[in-house]
Amino acid sequence: MTHIAAGKGDTQMLTALVRLRGSLQLAALPLDLKGAEEQRAARQEMVDQLEDYAIPRLMTIDAPLLAVVGGSTGAGKSTLVNSLVGRRVTTPGLLRPTTRSPVLVHHPDDAEWFGQDRLLPDLQRVTHSTDDPDALQLVASDTVPRGLAILDAPDVDSVEERNRLLAAQLLSSADLWLFVTSAARYADQVPWEFLKQAAERSTSVAIVLDRTTDEAIHTVSTHLARMLASRGLKDSPLFTVLEGKVDDEGLLPPEAVADVRGWLVSLAADTGARTAVVKQTLDGAIRTLTRRTHAIADAAAEQIEAAGRLRLDADRAYDEAVAEIAKASADGSLLRGEVLARWQEFVGTGELLKSLENRVGWIRDRVVSAVKGKPQQAERVTVAVESGLETLILEFAEEAAEQAAVSWQLTPAGQSLVDGAGQDLGRASRDLRRRAERAVRDWQQDVLTMVRTEGADKRSTARVLAYGVNGLSVALMVTVFSTTAGLTGAEVGIAGGSAVLGQKLLEAVFGDQAVRTLAERARLALDLRVRALLNSERARFTDLIDALELHPEAPDQLRQASRRVDDLRFAVIQHDADAAP
Repeated sequence: MTHIAAGKGDTQMLTALVRLRGSLQLAALPLDLKGAEEQRAARQEMVDQLEDYAIPRLMTIDAPLLAVVGGSTGAGKSTLVNSLVGRRVTTPGLLRPTTRSPVLVHHPDDAEWFGQDRLLPDLQRVTHSTDDPDALQLVASDTVPRGLAILDAPDVDSVEERNRLLAAQLLSSADLWLFVTSAARYADQVPWEFLKQAAERSTSVAIVLDRTTDEAIHTVSTHLARMLASRGLKDSPLFTVLEGKVDDEGLLPPEAVADVRGWLVSLAADTGARTAVVKQTLDGAIRTLTRRTHAIADAAAEQIEAAGRLRLDADRAYDEAVAEIAKASADGSLLRGEVLARWQEFVGTGELLKSLENRVGWIRDRVVSAVKGKPQQAERVTVAVESGLETLILEFAEEAAEQAAVSWQLTPAGQSLVDGAGQDLGRASRDLRRRAERAVRDWQQDVLTMVRTEGADKRSTARVLAYGVNGLSVALMVTVFSTTAGLTGAEVGIAGGSAVLGQKLLEAVFGDQAVRTLAERARLALDLRVRALLNSERARFTDLIDALELHPEAPDQLRQASRRVDDLRFAVIQHDADAAP
């Protein structure tokens, strides 16, 4: 029989199991992918078994053997436990489902083994009768031999889910399953699902056929034995308890349970046999855990991949919006409508546009005479620019939100995130208009600062004063809006001529190179503020993904942790084979 080695091997295995538990906890499965619900349940079962059984048992390999009494509704588990102990320690349920705390009976000298930090650490320890399923009632009794503890668990087929889950948790924490059934219930499906798990895990199991009449005992026990053999449990002891009258304390006659009690007492007295049972069950549990981790690792990898696709969909929608806003704010599109009308009011159109066709030397004086003393018109251009940019940003933000939300809704995982977002992701944020207005005004202030800073030297100050900082700022904005339009002059129309006029105005004050630098800086400043706005909108989607706390390294880390545990097990197998005569 393969078992966990002692000493150094125990320490190494303990470390490996702790890492395996951490890796399982890291492998989150929050997205509603196909099969995710089943894998989440499996993952939690594995973490629970590591915390409730494998890790604490390995730390206390010499602790008493824990026999968990489980089985079907009405099989007589509590009566059997009371009869084995020799006094009433657990109350049989008269009504179904019976909601009560599990009861663990142990010898008084073994009390130290069952503290809060050992077996089933999430169950509160109490020493009185209680109906709290989150409590573990401890009963010390000298009628239970040292080295053995008996735990009465809820029904595995209880109609109450919490009872079923607790029963499964307790059975997963057992060194030995004492599985109780009856002539009326022995073929039920649910108990056999648990027995199948026991066989797969190499869990030590003993079967008690309870409440069986003398006439049916041979037929039922023979059939049950065949069922056990066909399901990999042919070596499991099978005991029978005849239907009998209970006394005033609710106990069966001692002779009715003598075989079961004698077997348990002899097992407790034989240190070697007891340790063999513990190590067989422990090794089977560990082997099963490592086998099951691969499916969890695959599921975790699918989660990460799915989250990556959702993030890519959101990024694509908002990256396109940023690019489209940048394009529309630089190709001359904004130099239409209200912006163009207010700009023309500011600079005029007739004589100024004609002057562009004549000698450049005329331009400066003409521009000065056209714009000097028009601060009110400059403010109108600023307001029109603000309105135009806001509209542009809102338009593409709405498109991006709709595109991202629709792409997410095409998958169950994305749909669940959209549904649980607490806001309408298919529309831009309610406060985006206010934030866009602030961002545009801040950009306009950036432009104003750039112009003021550029005109601070002595040579250009007079010119800046002549034209006005606000007027030059407006000209710079108009220049930015036509930086990629390829506009060359009045022949491309009024908008083109007006844009070129703004550039010429700036060149007249600062020079060609300075204007190019100013335009690039202003363009970059606008792009940064637009990107910040759209990134805040993008975050409504990406924050949902970040909140899932998926770790890209989790699948590989889980596989590595599992392989480490397997390597230690195989080393023990090899050691045992080499040591065999």
